[in-house]
Amino acid sequence: MTNPIVLSLGELLWDMLPGGKRAGGAPVNFAYHAMKNGAEGWAISAVGEDELGDELVAKADEAGINTVIQRNAWPTSTVEVALKNGIPEYTIVKGVAWDHILYTRQLIDVVAKADAICFGTLALRSPETHATIMELLKHTKPGAMKFFDINLRGDHYSKELIEELLKAATVFKINDEELLLLRDMFDIRGTSGEDACRWFLDEFDLDYVILTAGSAYSTVISRRGESSTLDTPHVEVVDTVGAGDSFSGTFTARTLLGDSLADAHRKAVNTAAFVCTQAGAWPDYPTEMPDYLAEAGK
Repeated sequence: MTNPIVLSLGELLWDMLPGGKRAGGAPVNFAYHAMKNGAEGWAISAVGEDELGDELVAKADEAGINTVIQRNAWPTSTVEVALKNGIPEYTIVKGVAWDHILYTRQLIDVVAKADAICFGTLALRSPETHATIMELLKHTKPGAMKFFDINLRGDHYSKELIEELLKAATVFKINDEELLLLRDMFDIRGTSGEDACRWFLDEFDLDYVILTAGSAYSTVISRRGESSTLDTPHVEVVDTVGAGDSFSGTFTARTLLGDSLADAHRKAVNTAAFVCTQAGAWPDYPTEMPDYLAEAGK
């Protein structure tokens, strides 16, 4: 079996952490961890014609991510990350290179080969990249997984954008804080986390809905009636940057490789726990991933 191709669309950037800059961007984090879990990871983005852009392209290549990176006259994206008890708070600048991804034949050809494609709200904040990504999603092959990891940041989203992306998706991932906002937005107040997930599953005809609740638990529900809920293992947290993306990338890769929902979920939880013990979103993996759930007796 050839490795499935997992492709991310959107932001590639430098996370400016207290300890220095680290390569990141939620979609590319997703591709990195999908690659580390058996897929062929690809990323479509844009960086500036500047030194930070040169370094970022080199860093993605060094990490083993296949990239189609456009270079343009806009600056390479940097995001100020403040850590409070290991939890990141982001200050995201507008008018950066990935706000201006051009729709090209090269991008269409890459998208058409993908077995899974990841996208979120942030990269679609600008009209140019919004138009490009929505057109690219029309070129996915039949049966491709379209993974919408919502990743709400600041004011870079709207109900209309979220609905548009839900209609394009087959998988929807949210965290507990985002669900609070969506309960009001979609008038589903008073529902449990699981009931809210089932509402989105039915309303938008999705294959999976994933809810992560930080240090508490995560739940995966499928349209086939399967579900899995696991407590989050407690680890020594360095920072949580990229932990949710690592969960998504692992779950996607392992599902495409034939794991059961329960097994893919378990591996996703262990990967996310490992990433929390490391600095930055693209840590080197150990020879064997620790089984934090087994250590916790789960």
